Amino acid sequence: MKNIGGQAVVEGVMMKGPGNWTVAVRDPRGEIHLKRETLEPLPGFLKLPVVRGFIALIQALTIGIKAIEFSAGKAYDEEGAEDPGKLSIAITIGAAVILSICLFILLPLYATKLMGLLLKGISASSLLFNLTDGLIRVLIFLLYVLAIGLWKEMARIFMYHGAEHKVIHAYEDGVPLTVEGVKNYTTLHPRCGTSFLMIVMAVSILVFSFIPQSWPFQYKFLSRILLVPLIAGSSFEFLKLSARFQDNYFMKMMIRPGLFLQRLTTREPDDAQLEVALAALTAVLEAEGEHAR
Repeated sequence: MKNIGGQAVVEGVMMKGPGNWTVAVRDPRGEIHLKRETLEPLPGFLKLPVVRGFIALIQALTIGIKAIEFSAGKAYDEEGAEDPGKLSIAITIGAAVILSICLFILLPLYATKLMGLLLKGISASSLLFNLTDGLIRVLIFLLYVLAIGLWKEMARIFMYHGAEHKVIHAYEDGVPLTVEGVKNYTTLHPRCGTSFLMIVMAVSILVFSFIPQSWPFQYKFLSRILLVPLIAGSSFEFLKLSARFQDNYFMKMMIRPGLFLQRLTTREPDDAQLEVALAALTAVLEAEGEHAR
């Protein structure tokens, strides 16, 4: 059985296997369009624990942009839509990284600094300072998720997100990959990217607590950016571990916040959306040399 992951896109679902990825999208006429690509093999040193997690994050961003560009072109019936070039992808990733740094690193850090001016206990304790910084980061993230969930188009993407999880559950359980076979599964999955982001939030609190409180603001900010690869890589390893031992009581407690957050980023899909997710999964399995059931 292959390790399959996925992502919801505009009116569709992307599925990724070890060596290939596919995206299935339904256009306004009801037809399903498929796109397939083979992944370039990575050198051995990039597959090392922790390192592979950061590489997987970059890879997910790159594939995600390609999948969204394709899905938007088909969903909005844009004839002749071209794949984004490397420069376009690099610019998009760069913009996303800058926005993320400002929203989830700079803003919480500055807000914590201001709170430290009002509450001396925060500015006097490294532990309390970084805990406050982390809690503000989580609060901003939750508000961000709640805000985008009010967008009607995003609500449909959340439904496709739920469809993605249902078909992956069915595949992992070995049941027939049909609409009837997958529809009763939960929309929550322990290896979801949403859970990964929640783990990142928790790990960042732990890692940032080692940054000396005596450092100037700019040093604290730059050190947080430099520690992002370590945090992403460590969070990736924990996510894989949690999926492997998800039936363990202690692990269930650890992954519960991520599953709770998924209730905000997934919705129950309809049968048509499940068909799209199944088409994406079937296509990636075929590309990986495995026949769908």
